[in-house]
Amino acid sequence: MAGGDLIGNTEASRNLAHYLGGTGTTLRLDIDRAMSDDSSFRSAVASDISNHQEQWKKEALDAFKKSGGAPVSIPVETKAVGGTFEDRNWYLGVGSHMRNVSGNVSVVPDAHGQPKITMDYQVNVWDRYNWDAGKETPIGPVTVKDADMARLHTVGLAQEFDMHGTSSSRQHDLGSAGTPDVSAGDPGRDGTRKDPARGEEENR
Repeated sequence: MAGGDLIGNTEASRNLAHYLGGTGTTLRLDIDRAMSDDSSFRSAVASDISNHQEQWKKEALDAFKKSGGAPVSIPVETKAVGGTFEDRNWYLGVGSHMRNVSGNVSVVPDAHGQPKITMDYQVNVWDRYNWDAGKETPIGPVTVKDADMARLHTVGLAQEFDMHGTSSSRQHDLGSAGTPDVSAGDPGRDGTRKDPARGEEENR
């Protein structure tokens, strides 16, 4: 686990330590850091938004018209979809997962009374930390077999657990066309063992 920290696989190291700790308690995922680390994840989130933004825009504008031009805000949410992290650290720590985007679309009149449309959203990710029989993962010179790791759970030496996390709130201008710019943002915590959130795992 310490080796994982040294080569930058801090999320993988933390989650494995929590598994071996054996408490089974839910672990929080740092989704801001995931968005900073994994460009494919950011692209997937951008697609989630772009696939719905015209519908959300129309619904919000309809509500704005019905209000007589008064500010309105409507809740929006995408359906949960599956994905897999491509960043090595997040692939080893989480791998496949479920995600969705939730938030609010707001319309306010500008100085000329014209609608200004913005979306405030968060990205939600959740998964079960477990091991699938028949799979294996090369980590450096060692190949880790899922069956061997799963056996630690069945004999009581480790415990599977749920993971979930939500990003900080971000804003997207729905008044402009095209693919939303889902920026990497500030990843915040460094994910090392000096990170206060690292206290959530056991057996450090």
